Amino acid sequence: MTGQGGTGPPVLELVGLTKRYGDVVACDRVDLLLYAGEIHGILGENGAGKSTLMRLAFGLASPDSGTVKIDGTPREISDPIEASKWGIGMVHQHYSLVDALTVWENVALGEAGRLDPETTRGRIREISERYGLAVDPDAPVRNLPAGIRQRVEIIKCLCHDPRIILLDEPTSALTPHESEQLFEVLAEGARSESWAVALVSHKLDEILRATDRISVMRAGRVVDRKITGEADVPSLARAMVGRPVSLRTVTATLQSRGLQGQEAEHGGASGPATEPAMLRVRHASTRGEDEGVLLDDLSVRVRAGEIVGVAGVEGNGQTALSDVLASLLQLDQGEVLVDGEAVPTGVAGAMAAAGVAVIPADRHRSGCVLEMTVAENLMIPLLDRMRRHGFLRREAINRNARQLMDEYGIVASGRHAPLEQLSGGNQQRVVVARALAAAPRVVVAHQPTRGLDVGAIEYVADRLRRAAEEGLAILLLSTDLREIMALADRVVVIHRGTIVGEMARHDLDMEHLGLLMGGTGQPESLS
Repeated sequence: MTGQGGTGPPVLELVGLTKRYGDVVACDRVDLLLYAGEIHGILGENGAGKSTLMRLAFGLASPDSGTVKIDGTPREISDPIEASKWGIGMVHQHYSLVDALTVWENVALGEAGRLDPETTRGRIREISERYGLAVDPDAPVRNLPAGIRQRVEIIKCLCHDPRIILLDEPTSALTPHESEQLFEVLAEGARSESWAVALVSHKLDEILRATDRISVMRAGRVVDRKITGEADVPSLARAMVGRPVSLRTVTATLQSRGLQGQEAEHGGASGPATEPAMLRVRHASTRGEDEGVLLDDLSVRVRAGEIVGVAGVEGNGQTALSDVLASLLQLDQGEVLVDGEAVPTGVAGAMAAAGVAVIPADRHRSGCVLEMTVAENLMIPLLDRMRRHGFLRREAINRNARQLMDEYGIVASGRHAPLEQLSGGNQQRVVVARALAAAPRVVVAHQPTRGLDVGAIEYVADRLRRAAEEGLAILLLSTDLREIMALADRVVVIHRGTIVGEMARHDLDMEHLGLLMGGTGQPESLS
């Protein structure tokens, strides 16, 4: 925490902001004060109104009523350019970058004056070095993993020298170490440059560690306000969801740094050690378009009824492994076997036909089609059942949507609502429902709780545990050790495209695990 702020007049005041989308009230007379030198945490479930509130403050949406004041004076923030004029910068949860452009070109977008590539590159390098956010200014954005994309978003914000910084889930794609670096940057900026910071996060430990004050939102309203030093996890979680929350996963999250030798409560079922692997990847190797190594002689196995966590720093082959198991990437060498049968890689539909379902890391890019309805998204893996003589059966599509929306608790205005209208947590429920509805034998869950609030995390975790208990083989790819420790029966470590270590749950050694992830531990011989 900064230990400062809140003593002078507020830099940014949001007074009675209300925003409706049809019958849905996204923000309902919300008041919020940001002070210079202070980090203000904003908590709430997905759909609570947090992101809408930030969009109103940044000019990405216009309030139906209410006032935005800067230094006590009402201002009409009509667009991000106007917001930037008054010193407001924003880091978005969902990337606002243009894939076809390079890093520096994305940063230069929207800047006034003549385009100066070298000046922009120099500014990026300066901020990268100062804040520990290493990125190549000339790298094409389309080739960047999620964690590096988030760095670019942060750099783009800081390039405009803001004094009010709005961060919407900024650490959802960052490693714990990168998150710590960001919090140090924010704390230093608040202290030395008097930044006023609004930090939206679903991670309770982050909010408790990084902020001075906390506002909790639920159903579009602020339902609780606390001084961070007086807050605790149970009361914050209860305020977020309006009911007591099972803190099994959250507790593992908070204990992760000191969990060595301990075991969090876990409900998953582990397959017998003698049971054959339902999924086996053997000696997998492949290179990218730039001839860089993506996977390097990687081998991993998962038994029926087992959750195997793949731990590693982002960018070490997790995406490539997920893409291979989604039939999006062909191996140069090696093989994938499902229940002992070899499955061709890089062949559209082959993995799905073999019983492999993938929950992708980025639901917006590859997990769903935002412009399609909830019902249409839910029917995709069941398309053969939804048509007759080449024509879609609307009755079957609607029946399937009703059943899955009820079973998975998907909240929407209706089954024909465009998916883009749903909250992030409900979009993820659609992705999970779609993956499990096809009755797979193997589920590949790649960052399944990234960007979700505590209630949604609890839900997804329970669904994965239940799937394992029902005999599915679960491969959990995550950069979040806390998530892996809350769910996995066995942990393997990926580094530079290969598996360098393996530990049973009861043998977890956090220090050794961290060394392996960083490439400094002694690689282990795997069976």
